[in-house]
Amino acid sequence: MIFNWLKSRRRKQILAEPFPAEWHRLLSESIWQYDQLTADERIRLQQLTQVFVAEKNWEGCNGLQLQDSMKVIIAAYACLLVMNLGYEEHFENVLSILIYPTTFVGKETTVIGKGVVLEGTQARIGEAWYRGPVVLSWSDIRQVIGEQSPGRNVVLHEFAHQLDMLNGRSVDGTPPMSTVDQLNRWQKIVDSAYDQLVDSCRIGAPTFLDCYGATSLAEFFAVTTEAFFESPRPMRHFHPDLYAIFCEYYRQNPAERAELH
Repeated sequence: MIFNWLKSRRRKQILAEPFPAEWHRLLSESIWQYDQLTADERIRLQQLTQVFVAEKNWEGCNGLQLQDSMKVIIAAYACLLVMNLGYEEHFENVLSILIYPTTFVGKETTVIGKGVVLEGTQARIGEAWYRGPVVLSWSDIRQVIGEQSPGRNVVLHEFAHQLDMLNGRSVDGTPPMSTVDQLNRWQKIVDSAYDQLVDSCRIGAPTFLDCYGATSLAEFFAVTTEAFFESPRPMRHFHPDLYAIFCEYYRQNPAERAELH
């Protein structure tokens, strides 16, 4: 109780400060979705961004000189996901954001057969840890700043994994649902779209969604989240049912927003 009171009091103090004009300009120039939001949505995103920047521990790695603009852009992309979901229930377990200048080397564990475990390393552009940090490559974030990308955004991808983890340590591509009916419809639509992507990627057929999403349901959710926010109108065209269930989950309709601007 005392902890929650202190957290609430601290957040009120953070939000008592006006949203910096330079941050507003930065978001308008760097995140194309920002100018498509309604006035109320922009205010909500600004407030979430202020709290996120202030509360997280930010670290530049491998010599990266961390700048406030980096924090603001990353925070705004992450908060765009939960803008209509309620901040109190999301990203509370993310304590630190680690930012590398470019790709970094991460550990990889592969289980082959019963009791056989292979450990190695792999170059990565992002990682999301359960009750741990989110790790990002700044060079890959820069590629999507200021323009609509073809469904690629490492910040959206890794924070989608964090939403997936809200059910517990298991990352299965299904974030918490509000009702059993929504959960059943989600699993039916997502499983069907995932199977379709796996089959198409297996035979080399062209796909709208990146084939990285065919590696697991967890990656499918993250890849589809990227497409939902970065390429909403094409996603609605190619995968209308999948798009609709993502609209229901995120409580946003980015394709409709884009058509109004």
